[in-house]
Amino acid sequence: MALASQTRSMSGMRAGSVRLPTPQLRTVRMSAVSQDPASFNIPGAPDLIPNGPWEKVESGNVTTPKGFKATGVYAGLRASGQKADLSLVVADADAVVGGTFTTNVMCAAPVTYCKEVMGRRKTVRAVLSNAGQANAATGDLGYADAVECAKVMAKALGVQPDDVLLLSTGVIGRRMKMEAFLPAMPELVPLLGASQQDGHKAAVGITTTDLVSKTAALKISIGGQSVHIGGMCKGSGMIHPNMATMLGVVTCDASVTSEAWREMVRRASIASFNQITVDGDTSTNDCVIGLASGAAGAPLISSAASPDGKVLEAALTALLQGLAKSIAWDGEGATCLMEIECVGAASDAEARQVARSVAGSDLTKAAIFGHDPNWGRIAAAAGYSGVQFDQNELGVQLGSMELMAKGQPLVFDKATASKYLKDTCGKHGTVNIKVTVGKGPGAGLAWGCDLSYDYVKINAEYTT
Repeated sequence: MALASQTRSMSGMRAGSVRLPTPQLRTVRMSAVSQDPASFNIPGAPDLIPNGPWEKVESGNVTTPKGFKATGVYAGLRASGQKADLSLVVADADAVVGGTFTTNVMCAAPVTYCKEVMGRRKTVRAVLSNAGQANAATGDLGYADAVECAKVMAKALGVQPDDVLLLSTGVIGRRMKMEAFLPAMPELVPLLGASQQDGHKAAVGITTTDLVSKTAALKISIGGQSVHIGGMCKGSGMIHPNMATMLGVVTCDASVTSEAWREMVRRASIASFNQITVDGDTSTNDCVIGLASGAAGAPLISSAASPDGKVLEAALTALLQGLAKSIAWDGEGATCLMEIECVGAASDAEARQVARSVAGSDLTKAAIFGHDPNWGRIAAAAGYSGVQFDQNELGVQLGSMELMAKGQPLVFDKATASKYLKDTCGKHGTVNIKVTVGKGPGAGLAWGCDLSYDYVKINAEYTT
């Protein structure tokens, strides 16, 4: 929003022999951003973090770990509505950075920019995110827009351009609304805060078709010192495992070397965001950025394989799995979360591959939505996963009901199975599917959602 000038023009007038003075031009600066409560009025996702040797922080997010501030605003970047559309997460000092990015060849300008920065930097200070325009498939001008945004944000923060990473989401093929974006960035700085509400505002600011904001935080102990990991992400459609992280920002106050932290972020993403699918479309903008401030004062972790490193990575993986599951739970038009467990594979990687195949089967997803226990679709999806197994070892379980064992179909109560699906979808719960492919040690999980009529409605009219 450009600065507005308000003038009051009065010509010189005589009152008797007295001439009234002409008032001076007065400039009134209009704010380029808004933090109206209505811009943040969406609920949070349910807690989907697996249980383990960590403590879940109620309503935690990116501001839970020490050394971070955040904010979110409405800046007029969206095509319609006044939901927040601009977010900023800032580290008080240099933070070790790790990240994973989309494998889509048509990667967006901010993805290219982040990869270049991380190729030459081990630390950064800020992550600036916007919703409304993806700045993907925008050519050289789109990349120039990204560079300019980093420069303007860096100047406002008093840091270098390479200290600022960028995330964008929205309509592909649309350049940034620079006339709204540029004046909004400096106004983010005085709004930064470390409260839970500040983190919530940042999380809402990256949402698009999301019906819920997605945040979480965990507490662990390293060297007798409390360490926190917090995160936020967005995603509801155009979700498919191939570095399918959508947009995500993770903060942590552990002390960890760049090499160890990047390794942890990569592996945790493989076991979480890369294991979700909503619709089989891999986004041009998928990106997760992890920042570690070291502000907790815990001992330095120099190896992911060390005892402390394993504790940190396990908690990081659990956090990312919880966030990833919230994306599948909030899939466009979804009425349930699907959790597929595969066991008996030759390796964990092969088990994950089978689970992903089932999670991505449109026929399986449609059957779940229709409360149809058509387990043959599950068996078929496992069979075309690309993983070789003996079909006489295949087992399929829906909830607590065994439908197939040792490659043989079993007699089961279809009405009970259908009721299980209907009841679970009716409360937007989790449909559990277990697939056994042999006797090997490999096990893996994947998550998806059902395929409803509303998914087509939402995506048939996305830009209209």
